[in-house]
Amino acid sequence: MGCRHHTSNGRRCRRPRPRRCLRKGCGHIYTPQRWNQRYCQNPECRRLVRRWQAAQRQARRRQDEAVKARHAEAQRTRRRRLAISPQPPKDPEVAAPRGHAANIFWPFPLCQRPGCHESPPKLGRNQAKYCCRACRQAVDRVLDRERKWLKRDTFQGRQARTREYRAAAARRCGQQGHSANANPSRPPLP
Repeated sequence: MGCRHHTSNGRRCRRPRPRRCLRKGCGHIYTPQRWNQRYCQNPECRRLVRRWQAAQRQARRRQDEAVKARHAEAQRTRRRRLAISPQPPKDPEVAAPRGHAANIFWPFPLCQRPGCHESPPKLGRNQAKYCCRACRQAVDRVLDRERKWLKRDTFQGRQARTREYRAAAARRCGQQGHSANANPSRPPLP
């Protein structure tokens, strides 16, 4: 039920609850060390998250027109060099893929959920951000939790939390059925 000790200013400290790793395919439940920790600290999971982040950066970079022009010029230069200096033909089964065949990476754009390498559907003019409903809900859940955590120590956050707790208490009282808080003017049901 949270931490039992108090901070120096007399308020209770806030500890994050155990949560599920955001990376698609992981699903481990872990206790975060910080409020904004989204992933478990499994080394393999962290490696895959960094790999996905690098793919996202590369995909955004490749959309830039200047980068596309530099890449096209580099490919033209490479093809000219190969035409000038003929090399002995390599066995095609052994030769490493070059050009577009070497880029067996993920389709662009990628889903915005970490670890998901699927392409989101193109819906009319709008490009979706997530490949499926589950990915969208997982990311929305994390962003909502972080938004609430940051707002919690503000005046508005404390007021909203007080209203939430009162509403929850009222719901609990209403669900208890025939308790002492029930309306005494109504006769009890047989």
